[in-house]
Amino acid sequence: MSTANKSAIQAPVSLTAGAIQALNEIKSSQNISDEHGLRIGVKGGGCSGFSYMLGFDLPKADDQVFEIEGIKVFMQKSHGIYLLGMEIDWEEGLNNRGFTFNNPNATDTCGCGTSFSA
Repeated sequence: MSTANKSAIQAPVSLTAGAIQALNEIKSSQNISDEHGLRIGVKGGGCSGFSYMLGFDLPKADDQVFEIEGIKVFMQKSHGIYLLGMEIDWEEGLNNRGFTFNNPNATDTCGCGTSFSA
């Protein structure tokens, strides 16, 4: 399947306007090339069992590729079961500043907000 066809697939996650703005600012300020996309995934670990992965990366052969509001998103297909329907937001406040993950698949979360169990 070509990259163009992969991009037509509905993205399993969503990004809020605040998250899109923050990601674009990070990409610009760190001079990240257009070859890179936003990698979203999970990895084992953290206090609740899984931790979120979020960062700019180059595509890998087994990635699904999506586009959300002009941002290329890379995700391994096997991670979709844990992330389907998740919303990523950017929070800017006195107590917290950073990305937040609203994951309907999480059965338990940690106080840090980046660890969950499913």
